[in-house]
Amino acid sequence: MHSSTICTVVGSLLAALSLIVAGGCESSKKPNASAAETPSSTAASPTAATTPEAELPIGEPKEFEVDANGLLAGALPEAELQEGWVNLFDGQSLYGWFIYGKANWRVEEGAIKVDRGEKSFLCTNLKLADYELAVDFRADAKTNSGLFLRTQPSPEDVSMDCLELNIAPPDNPFPTGSLVQRKKLDPSELGKFDPTTWHTYLIRMQGDQVTITLDGKKVLEYTDDSGLGRGHISLQHNEGRVEFKNIRLRPLAAQPLKLDTSWEDDWVRSAKGDAEFKVESTEAGLKVTGGLGQVQSKADFGDFFLQATYQLAKPEVNSGIFFRCVRDAMLDGYECQLNHAVTNNDPLQPADAGAGGIFRRAPARIVVGDGSKPTYITLLAIGPQFATWVNGIQVVEFEDTRAADENPRKGLRTAPGPISLQGHDPTTEAIFKSIKLTEIK
Repeated sequence: MHSSTICTVVGSLLAALSLIVAGGCESSKKPNASAAETPSSTAASPTAATTPEAELPIGEPKEFEVDANGLLAGALPEAELQEGWVNLFDGQSLYGWFIYGKANWRVEEGAIKVDRGEKSFLCTNLKLADYELAVDFRADAKTNSGLFLRTQPSPEDVSMDCLELNIAPPDNPFPTGSLVQRKKLDPSELGKFDPTTWHTYLIRMQGDQVTITLDGKKVLEYTDDSGLGRGHISLQHNEGRVEFKNIRLRPLAAQPLKLDTSWEDDWVRSAKGDAEFKVESTEAGLKVTGGLGQVQSKADFGDFFLQATYQLAKPEVNSGIFFRCVRDAMLDGYECQLNHAVTNNDPLQPADAGAGGIFRRAPARIVVGDGSKPTYITLLAIGPQFATWVNGIQVVEFEDTRAADENPRKGLRTAPGPISLQGHDPTTEAIFKSIKLTEIK
């Protein structure tokens, strides 16, 4: 199968109230809104390709056509990657989301669209409390929609159960830019605001402080004393037509682990193995060569966002970032794979789990780049759920449903453990240029 091959993505429209991050494969504990992607040697079914959207039954599964080149085009600019941004929407499918309620959510022309059906929510599989979120949106003049933050799939009382950032006409009790039932924005502050053109929300959620910026202008600050914790990010269909695109998120308060000449302040080299770890210059980062081996972080980490920059000598180089490891054991942890080899020159066919794959658990759905240039990888670990992004493109969602075990090689581990950087074999030649973490409490 070549990289131009179209693969079919089937999204179900069920939801689970307890879902945090859906797995990369089917699980009896979760719905799978669009997380299961099955590469195929043919295009999506004729029904999905030819049936007009207005004739598709609301609430029925819908197929998405996903092209490898189109997914790869969603890589973020390096400046945004350096700032920690990742995409929550791949521009082609609803991978990473699930639908609650019956409405005609779909993807067209690189945007998420909805305009018919009952009150409904499109929810991220992940649940977070603190982050910065950017969303482009446009709506019809009379549309009533919104962004729901720290929310459950169907909140009963928006004044207590979530934060609802409205998209609504000026005559609405809480027009665009307002937090419903919490703080109203005077629509005159927006000037000549045309809802039918694209606008951008930038939302910062940190503790009880909420800051809303609209089209580059700070329009609202709010102190939330309702004690909301982790929740989904949801897009709402209430009435009217609304579209969303360029949905990006980044963690806050990331702390670096040293990879310069003082790297041994944060890392311990294992006495076992032949791998060599050294810093050749302050700018170069920590280089690993020469065989099997590891360095382990002195600190333990449980739930976190990890963002790393690395570079491989060639795509076939094998290394990895291990996490929730057993202290002082050799690479006994979950492994976030660093390998860019593909089969048949097709990025949809990783040869060895693919960069961002959770090795032996969930392969990357696509291999992003060849690793020869600085490559940005993001790993989110919350309890038994994991998600990864490479250069801003989400490549994995996985839920570990195994029985608990101290060693992640044998079963589920949610307890904190060190981060380990891997030397795999004599051909390993990798440079870790930066690693930073945001711990999730």
